[in-house]
Amino acid sequence: MSRPLIGVTTSEVRLAEHTDPLPEGDPPQREMALGMVYMRSIERAGGIPVVLPPLGHDTIAPTLERLDGVCLSGGPDIDPHGYGEEERDPQLGTTEPTLDGYELALAQLADARGVPVLGICRGVQTLNVARGGTLHQHLEGHRQTEAGRITTHSVRIEPGSRLARVMGVTEADVNSFHHQAADRLGQGLRAVAWAPDGLVEGIESDGDAFYLGVQWHAESLVDRAEHCALFRELVAEADAWRAARERRAA
Repeated sequence: MSRPLIGVTTSEVRLAEHTDPLPEGDPPQREMALGMVYMRSIERAGGIPVVLPPLGHDTIAPTLERLDGVCLSGGPDIDPHGYGEEERDPQLGTTEPTLDGYELALAQLADARGVPVLGICRGVQTLNVARGGTLHQHLEGHRQTEAGRITTHSVRIEPGSRLARVMGVTEADVNSFHHQAADRLGQGLRAVAWAPDGLVEGIESDGDAFYLGVQWHAESLVDRAEHCALFRELVAEADAWRAARERRAA
């Protein structure tokens, strides 16, 4: 049987002034940047990853028709205008409103169709904003300087939650590379994981659809079974989604 196709967003955008093109190449321009670690995590879990460039919104629906699941990757801060806040914290990083618009629309349409979605770091924030939630624009103490494969704090996971069932644990060691996080939760979402300081580190939908995200970079921790399980579950849900879609079409 063919493996499910998982779309992965390219949330990192390299600005033209930060590129170094060859003399015979195109002039400096914005570029996409996405770590291969996401691709390898999905492949390891049994899926086939496909990179999703942030193009026009008219590309989203036809793209989703060909995908079995979506992974929203990490990346820059989400512009606060996207969740109804006019004032910007002085510590807010560079934002990409056009990118935000694409990924929020992608998350909302995938959610409406029931396509399985996993959010990682910025991705979990996108899931929350897509359902009408808000973010803490700046937080201290959650940006480690150690490498991504090194864990620096633990998270408590709600027993009986989908996240706990998927990971098979109610406490896990995680890495931490963020200064934003979910504040007011979006419609139909609940917090299911917390850092020692009480910050929300995992959210999931109240419904049956796989709409789940974690604040840590699980793709850097897939050598640990509990973190690899997140990608395995995404692939399993995507496979089930594809099978259901094929039955409906038959």
